Amino acid sequence: QVQLVESGGGLVQPVGSLILSCTASSQIFSFSSMAWYRQAPGKERELVAAVASGGRTNYAQSVKGRFTISRDNVKNLVYLQMNSLIPEDTAVYYCNRGGWDTTPFPSWGQGTQVTVSS
Repeated sequence: QVQLVESGGGLVQPVGSLILSCTASSQIFSFSSMAWYRQAPGKERELVAAVASGGRTNYAQSVKGRFTISRDNVKNLVYLQMNSLIPEDTAVYYCNRGGWDTTPFPSWGQGTQVTVSS
């Protein structure tokens, strides 16, 4: 079954940290750039970070220096280490193909909610 499954979200206080995980089907993951996206209430989905199959990374300016994306090409996993979280990071986070003009897979996972609040 072709799918994306995100996990690891939760409620965290400002300046706290979280690690998000994503399991992707081989049909989606293999040889593709993968990315984390987020969608806050009332806003469009935006790309947060991307990692190429060879490990090159790219970040949105708003998270640069705070978030780190990585991937495990054996287990088809994508991670997002989020540090120094701020309330503006509150959103539902999704993973999918992305970065460097890569088109996302048309079917998205359920996402994982991240809430940054004191």
